[in-house]
Amino acid sequence: MAECIFCKIIKKEIPTKILYEDEELLAFPDIAPQAPIHILIVPKKHIANNLVLTEKDLALMPNVFKVINKLSQDLGIAQSGFRVVNNCLKDGGQAVDHMHFHLLGGRSMKWPPG
Repeated sequence: MAECIFCKIIKKEIPTKILYEDEELLAFPDIAPQAPIHILIVPKKHIANNLVLTEKDLALMPNVFKVINKLSQDLGIAQSGFRVVNNCLKDGGQAVDHMHFHLLGGRSMKWPPG
């Protein structure tokens, strides 16, 4: 996974503003934001996408949503609302082959999204 940009960020080889970190997850701003608030929540373990999640990897999911809820409170979007996005593979819009979740807020979201 030496070429994975998220793995490089996790290893602190590429600097970013870290908004949350624990032993399993890292959260930081997206470099191409699609909303006033656009945060990425990334497992520290390299998991290419949802389709390769193991039973052990699934144990991360409660923590992912705990972090999303914490960040939504910290960033002031919990009351007005926000969107959580997870893209899987090319047609799903996944641009980095490292599973991640987008937390988007700070504006009204439209439907359909894409």
